[in-house]
Parts: sequence; C-alpha cells; structure tokens
Amino acid sequence: MAKMTMVEAINMAHAWEMARDPSVVVLGEDVGINGGVFRATVGLQQRFGKQRVQDTPLAEGLIAGTAVGLAAQGLRPVAEIQFMGFIYPALDQIASHMARLRNRTRGRLTCPLVMRMPHGGGIHAPEHHSESLEALLCHHPGLQVVCPSSPARAYGLLLAAIRSPDPVLFLEPVRLYRFARQEVADDGQALPLGRCFVLREGSDLTLVTWGAMTVDSLKAAEQLAAEGVSCEVLDVGTLSPIDFDAILDSVVKTGRLVVVHEAARNCGVGAEIAATVAEHALYDLLAPIRRVTGYDTIMPLYRLEHDYIPGVARIVDAVRAAMAE
Repeated sequence: MAKMTMVEAINMAHAWEMARDPSVVVLGEDVGINGGVFRATVGLQQRFGKQRVQDTPLAEGLIAGTAVGLAAQGLRPVAEIQFMGFIYPALDQIASHMARLRNRTRGRLTCPLVMRMPHGGGIHAPEHHSESLEALLCHHPGLQVVCPSSPARAYGLLLAAIRSPDPVLFLEPVRLYRFARQEVADDGQALPLGRCFVLREGSDLTLVTWGAMTVDSLKAAEQLAAEGVSCEVLDVGTLSPIDFDAILDSVVKTGRLVVVHEAARNCGVGAEIAATVAEHALYDLLAPIRRVTGYDTIMPLYRLEHDYIPGVARIVDAVRAAMAE
C-alpha cells in the first residue's frame, strides 16, 4: 500500500483493469504520448501499446461516438474529455445513443463505457475549464454519474465504473488531483456504485456533499465541533443514481440538512436532494433545508474563482443558521 494523489490512483486503476481485462481500451485527446493533460494516463500507452491507448483528434463528438461504437461491439472503452466544459459537442452522442442503447435494443446491446472528465474550478483556468455540469448529465436516464472525493475512492469507483455493464460518466475534481496523498492498496477491489459514504458521524445536522466540496465540508464540521455542533458528513459519491436511503436515514437521525455543491444553485443536484428529503422526511426536519452552492453566473476567471466556489465560512454560516431555527 502506497501513499498517492488522486491522479496517481486514477492512473493505477486504469493499469489494473487493463492488465486484468484485454477488452479495456483508452482513448482521448493526448491520452497516449503525453499521458493526458493532467497525466492521468501517463505510461499506459508505453505499457499496453497504441492499439489499446489511442490519441484522438480534438473532437469530443468523435470521442463519444467512437466510445459508443466500441462498447456496442464488445470492448470496454475509457474515454477522456480534457475538461468538463468541452462536453457540449459530445452531448448528442451521450444523450441520444450512450444513454439509450440498452433500451433501444431491448437489452440486446449494452454500452459498458466510462467517460472521464475533470470537474470544477479552483486552478485559475480560462473559460470552459472550470465547469460543474453534473445536473446536466444526471437529468439523462440511462447514465450513471460518479464523482470521487479522495484517492482511495477514485481508485475503487473507477474500477467499478469500468466493470459496469452500463455507461458511467466519471467526474474528477480538479482541485483534488494533487491536493493530498492517501494510502491506496492496488488490490483491484472496487467500491460500490450508487452508495453514499459516511465520512463523519454526527447527531445535530447532516451535511451532504460531493467532489472537492467534501474537503471544505469536513473542515467546517471540524470547526463546528469545537462549538458543540455535531455534523454528519455524507459524500454522495454517485450522483446518479443517488443513495437517497442513506441521506434520509441521516436526516431522520439529525433533523437538519445542509447540501453543499460547487455548481450553480439553480436546478442543481442539491435541489433534487432537498426536494426528495422534503417529500419523504418533512416531519422529521427541525429546520428548513439549506443549500450552499456556487452562484447563478458563469464561473468568473482566475482569482475570482475563490469568491464563486463555496468555502468553509459559508458552510459554517449555513449550519449555524440551521441550528438557530
């Protein structure tokens, strides 16, 4: 077991599954010779050859369409989109074919593929390089949407995604690529899709979050603990389908809910979580549900990213307000 960053864990999961299953192939812009813009696929072409790790043109629609074709013919492609903001040209293939292939063929064909993409801001990148578009993807039935929050979870969830018989969109928080090192066992053990992870037990309030915001949520919970507030922190992990049972169990226990996400507030995944809790646990709530989110505007460039992305202070304020109700 070695300590590694998230991007190293993602690379290790690729290598494990490619060595185990010869049907796994990798494709995308610069994934071969250069090893990807964030080096998530570095060394894979040298180890497994150009037939299994292929560089593509700068054409996201082509990448998505090729991945669908490969999956329909028995391979398990892992396709990389360089940044989430570049996904729009691929949406036709994602929504019209990737998500529908099993249904369209009444199960005669499946679409076992993974489409990986960096998610979120925090690295002062230009426009289209800091998007959090998970709600756009979660709205399409037939897709699984996953967003890991640590190296170990990235390793285990990517293995599960590659082994899934249906398409998985794998969102990788850019800020966490090299944020911290964690011990990760290269043992090929997958983590379950569709399950929340309880990162911290608590009794006063439930904090639900995912991706890079788990770091800030855990820091906020630590700060609030010093004030005598016990927060339970849940990492959603899989955004579609969401493990609502775990969320409802926690809310019934604590009586309060704060949802934290980096994406814009309007029509975000947090709204779906809030609506579901209101439908099924309204009479267990001791205070209104609160959301801490990005703003309903384009991600501002460069240094203003930090004003857009929720931080510890905003999370703490929301929890204090909920506790005061």
